Amino acid sequence: MTAEQFRRIALGLTDAVEGAHMGHPDFRVTGGIFATLHTGDKYGMVKLPPEEQERFVRDYPDVFTPESGAWGRQGCTRVVLAAADEDTVGEAITLAWQQMMKTRAARAVKPKRKPSTVRQARPRRKRSP
Repeated sequence: MTAEQFRRIALGLTDAVEGAHMGHPDFRVTGGIFATLHTGDKYGMVKLPPEEQERFVRDYPDVFTPESGAWGRQGCTRVVLAAADEDTVGEAITLAWQQMMKTRAARAVKPKRKPSTVRQARPRRKRSP
């Protein structure tokens, strides 16, 4: 798979747009990043739900690995483009896009919390001259 194929799949999803993040291309929907291309176009990244990340890493260990550190623990999954095929990466990108759509939709309808207490304005003290 090439970086251009990765880009074509990502941008083929409804409302997906290309932007830039930390010096490399990213793919967003509703303002959230669901995939990126790393500098050098050898690797991509898809942000998967943890259970899907586990499945892709287990089933395609030459293609998918968790990104390092906290990013990887949050579902960011590296894609080795040279070892990947369009169908498998297309499934992963689509799952990442769907997850971002769900996450953003849930945030949009979540009711705002009411403040637990309402502060009363205190009367101002007069300053002595």
